[in-house]
Amino acid sequence: MFRTTAWAALGLLCAAPAWSQTLELKFGSTSTPGSVQVLSAEEFARRFNQKMGGKARIDVFHSSQLGGDREMLQKLKLGTLDMSQPSTATSSVVPDFGLFDMPYLVKDRAHMACAAKDVVWPKMAPKLEPQGYKLLGIWENGVRQITNSQRPIVKPEDLKGIKLRVPEGVWRVRMFQAYGANPTPMAFGEVFVALKTGVMDGQENPYTNIVGGKFQEVQKFLTESNHVYTPSFPVASMRRWQSWPADVQKAMLEAGAEVQPWTYEVAAKEEKETKETLLKAGMQFNVVDRDAFVKASEPVYELFAKEVPAGRGLIDETLALAKKPGC
Repeated sequence: MFRTTAWAALGLLCAAPAWSQTLELKFGSTSTPGSVQVLSAEEFARRFNQKMGGKARIDVFHSSQLGGDREMLQKLKLGTLDMSQPSTATSSVVPDFGLFDMPYLVKDRAHMACAAKDVVWPKMAPKLEPQGYKLLGIWENGVRQITNSQRPIVKPEDLKGIKLRVPEGVWRVRMFQAYGANPTPMAFGEVFVALKTGVMDGQENPYTNIVGGKFQEVQKFLTESNHVYTPSFPVASMRRWQSWPADVQKAMLEAGAEVQPWTYEVAAKEEKETKETLLKAGMQFNVVDRDAFVKASEPVYELFAKEVPAGRGLIDETLALAKKPGC
């Protein structure tokens, strides 16, 4: 009897540390330190860690340390990674998310906040879960601009023949094909070398990502096109999510929601500062003929409405929100 009791007590002592261990979670990002993406992820982790008080902890891994967007999405689906923050690549798992690859769709951040509330959360987020992903928030990647080594881009025809790196999503490819460019999807971590060696002539990204990637070192022309506003969609692995305690899930969703207004403020500030950094670096700057680009974008909208079952409704509802008071 004594031996049995002793072994039982020893078993409890051995098991005790496991109960008190901190749940350590990994959050992967392809972006570089100082970018809006990474700043948002770090703020999310800070808020979550504070809420959990040592019971659980999120650590952020930047600069594609855990893989490119497609690779991390696959890891999330398999349950071998906890969280990542895809943007354009989200459309590769749920086509509806290609909505935010539509050029000149989002008017400003107030409009995006309304679209997040009325379109993304009720109509798009639920479609992620059967694919293996839990949406944690709707943050920002930024307003996208074009850089290249060949010439200023004023009208769509100026892009003809330009070898342009784009993110891993079908709609950005189709958009730049409509403009006459030669777009190629490529992981962010590969872009600098591709630009430096001439494999690619140019790329398109928000100002913060251009600075973060040091593209000003290998690109001459900076074009303010504002062609796409890209949200960021931080997601957790559904396999992992279902194994986490309710208080962990609650803290994640709370922190994710809190970061949305925070990231808008930070993004606006970073946008201005990083643009100035690029200009000071000596890049040749110009602004596009917006009307010409809007007109050249019409075929992309038509394709999205035709190929994505919910496409037309998503476009119409999002555009209508731009006219709503407060949006």
